[in-house]
Amino acid sequence: MAWAARWVMPTDLLTLLQWLSPAFPTGAFAYAHGLEVAITDGTRSPDQITRWIADVIAHGAGRSDALLLSHAVRPGADHAALDDLARAMAPSRERLTEAVDQGTAFARTVSSMTARNLPPRALPPRVLPPRALPVAVGQAASTLSLPPETVIAMYLHSFAANLATIATRFVPLGQTDGQQVLAALHPTITAQAAWAATANLSALGSFSLGADIASMRHETLDVRIFRT
Repeated sequence: MAWAARWVMPTDLLTLLQWLSPAFPTGAFAYAHGLEVAITDGTRSPDQITRWIADVIAHGAGRSDALLLSHAVRPGADHAALDDLARAMAPSRERLTEAVDQGTAFARTVSSMTARNLPPRALPPRVLPPRALPVAVGQAASTLSLPPETVIAMYLHSFAANLATIATRFVPLGQTDGQQVLAALHPTITAQAAWAATANLSALGSFSLGADIASMRHETLDVRIFRT
């Protein structure tokens, strides 16, 4: 019994895992973040997919999302101002839609869950306004007793897992290849979360031009499976 007790996960961590799960109704499965264009152009091997996603996490939207989330989860955060920044960081119409639609769905679902006072540990009732996704997650997670670095790492892992799943479906990669892609991204996710947890907001920026251009080109792609 003593051994089992040591492995019981904290409820706050389970709450965060639920929020960032593929089953949580944000519609993340419909958003490819420009990867559909990259795959159409020939980015198809596991190594190529891994590098593409790693670049987005280290230099693109993953980097800016991590920093916005880091500041949104802090006490006294100005969530409205952070939401304005998040929207301004979107390089294309589709990327803005991706961030705001998912964030709106996330906030709506979390608000509904707390309003119903669901067990096993009911969260205080909250009404979360529509925000861009990283700000919405940060505002919700600000009530959880979790280190910011953990929240950021789990957010980035969810982001990477969704893109790896999209590659698995669209390339298509094998299931094992898809999991190897995600595992290979763990060091990048860990490093980015550690940086963002203490970084100043003045470091906000995005340098993943290939992914940004892919998101712009996706708007006029003749055949599209994903929304972005």
